Amino acid sequence: MIFKNDSLDPAAVFTCATSLRDACDQSAKLNNLNLSELFQGVDQFYREAMRIAALFEEWACEHVLFEEMCEVWPYLLEDKFGAACLQRMSVEDLKYFDAEDCPDVAMKLLLPLHYQDASRVPLDVMAINPIPASHFTHWRIQTIRCLSGDDNFEPMAYGDDPFDAEYEPSILALYGVDAEGLVEHIKDFDRYADAVAFAGKLAPGVEFPEEPVVKAQGS
Repeated sequence: MIFKNDSLDPAAVFTCATSLRDACDQSAKLNNLNLSELFQGVDQFYREAMRIAALFEEWACEHVLFEEMCEVWPYLLEDKFGAACLQRMSVEDLKYFDAEDCPDVAMKLLLPLHYQDASRVPLDVMAINPIPASHFTHWRIQTIRCLSGDDNFEPMAYGDDPFDAEYEPSILALYGVDAEGLVEHIKDFDRYADAVAFAGKLAPGVEFPEEPVVKAQGS
């Protein structure tokens, strides 16, 4: 297989595909599935596994903060990638795996991610309020969303599916946080940079990270 993206790690792609193959084989045995029939031949199944592996590795190269990881990347993928994919969707549905599935699989792998607005991964970042006389001790930017047809917004946490069809597209909310940890909603934004800029107008000198990191709680 020739990769279109030269930055892809062949070892990572191979271990992704191997892990997915093994997970599917195990699932097929447990559920009396015939992979050859599901994918119109074993060769086509292997092509799908390689397609998914290359797609995920390409996504990971743009979104995963490898420098924040302790695990060896190909080894992690070999151990856990296939199971994470089958948590996301059934063996039968793997033919529909696309880029929108990658963030959810990445969070099932507990990967540290670089926040980007387009990826819609959940953000929750705080910064100290540099204004000593303010009621707020901190400022917080957090991803929120609501169910379709509902006006009640709720926080979106690490591990929540960013493209869950039951929800409206997520947005970013700016909050003020007082000394007791109580939050007050200030304003909503579509872009992180806009939220940071507005917080800077309210509290000149506030320092939010330029490139925030999205991590599992406790990691």
